[in-house]
Amino acid sequence: MPAGKNRSRTFRRIHVRTPSGKSVLHYRRRKPSKPTCAGCGRVLAGVPQKLPYALHKIAKSSRRPERPYGGVLCSICSRQLWKDKTRVEPTGVEA
Repeated sequence: MPAGKNRSRTFRRIHVRTPSGKSVLHYRRRKPSKPTCAGCGRVLAGVPQKLPYALHKIAKSSRRPERPYGGVLCSICSRQLWKDKTRVEPTGVEA
């Protein structure tokens, strides 16, 4: 019978072959979902797919791209955002 903490599907069940030839169950944490863009939902490049405790151990510059909205928006969406912000809207009043 597994320990109470291992009964839920929080942990993955992995069959491991031991050196003696016996097959035993090991319980491992599930991988977190891949980080996605807030604008289009595309998987973010340059952002590691790790558990929070492992992300905390790596350097901040390795956690996300070093640009505005890095780790939140993909490069295409952030580029489009900056184009929209710098675009001059016509006032509609002509002389």
